Amino acid sequence: MADTCGHTTGHEQQLVGNKSGRMVFCKKFQKELPGLDAPPWPGELGQRIFENISAQAWKLWEDRMKMILNEYRLMPWQKEAQELVAKHMEDFFFGEGAALPPGYVPQQTK
Repeated sequence: MADTCGHTTGHEQQLVGNKSGRMVFCKKFQKELPGLDAPPWPGELGQRIFENISAQAWKLWEDRMKMILNEYRLMPWQKEAQELVAKHMEDFFFGEGAALPPGYVPQQTK
């Protein structure tokens, strides 16, 4: 499968993809959208995301997560980094004001 730049993506694409055609009512976009094929994170939080978050919203989160890791200069394999990321993830998807306004269009990054 190719990404928007035309590069083929491996494992990452499988995580975010929707080969199953599974639909979820996405809490982020407040509409029915293709869901993830598997929980993207361990434990209860991953299960909640799997059941309530679209593949499209997860893609948005991945960009946010990279920003958080860079901002705090964290290494993804560190326990502290994983805890901080999980907290931000919870806020991003389920916190107050997590739902995007109707008609929201993600800002295109250069």
